Amino acid sequence: MKAVIYPEYKGPDSLRMAELAKPEPLDNEVLVKVHAVSVNDWDFALLQPDTFNRLMSGLSKPKRQIIGSDIAGRIESVGRAVTEFKIGDEVYGDLSERWGGFAEYVCAPEQSLVLKPASMSFEEAAAIPQAAMLAVQGLIDKGNLQRGQKLLINGAGGGVGTFGIQIAQALGVNDITVVDKESKLDMLRSLGATHCIDYTKEDFTKNGQTYDLILDAKTNRPTSHYLRALKPGGNYITVGGELSRLLKIFLSMQWINRVSKKKVSIVALKANKDLLYMNNLYEAGKLKCVIDEHRYTLENAQEAMRYFGSGDHKGKIVISVM
Repeated sequence: MKAVIYPEYKGPDSLRMAELAKPEPLDNEVLVKVHAVSVNDWDFALLQPDTFNRLMSGLSKPKRQIIGSDIAGRIESVGRAVTEFKIGDEVYGDLSERWGGFAEYVCAPEQSLVLKPASMSFEEAAAIPQAAMLAVQGLIDKGNLQRGQKLLINGAGGGVGTFGIQIAQALGVNDITVVDKESKLDMLRSLGATHCIDYTKEDFTKNGQTYDLILDAKTNRPTSHYLRALKPGGNYITVGGELSRLLKIFLSMQWINRVSKKKVSIVALKANKDLLYMNNLYEAGKLKCVIDEHRYTLENAQEAMRYFGSGDHKGKIVISVM
């Protein structure tokens, strides 16, 4: 099978095409013919030569050499113990416990997948898993977002934000402020954002506005700046961003939550937990999967990752594997 591997840590330049043996599923696994895979922050981070990544992924070279977790495809074979799926089922899910999605075939535990709605394309399905789960678990599980509350999403132009706007609307929230670069704001308005801030022209933590909940996909400011943009009793929830800032939040959030009237949380992703909820929203016509207009195949995965690193993409970057 064709696959994109990264035998060394050199960012997107480390990606190259390879011909590998088709994997064989274990008893509790299915073999999926991959039709589409999306790009996530984790994929980009795994390519980097920083010390933290080397400690986690292999000091001298990567332990796993195929990135890609959010896949959609058709089941080609099933292990003996598989009960949920059959050959021919169209499925999608997050395989971040093992990766391997940048390939024509990948094996997956059956609990990592759900059936794809028939009306949903493979590209749409591949766009959902990590980004949507972070949005659901941030807004609902951690944030307990309620009808009538005031929401701000920082870094809203990517996957988490585009899903977050629509999830908030489904919950009855109609006051949604988004923060990103100007080139993405019209797209965010089309999804239902009511107030748009270009971060190059305005700092939302200094304009005097306060919010019941801030969902942060960037974590690019000191925690104290976010706190002053929260109402009393408000929630600040981060789902990703700079590791150094995430570590500072982790070390300080218990103290902040104890002495402050405001709450700080970090979402620890529970992969695939709410995919059926997303299926329901999609089938009810309440969800649009925003996929960037730049389309890619395995052969130009390097280009896709460079574009992701630029931060200019709108919604999700999806690689078609056909």
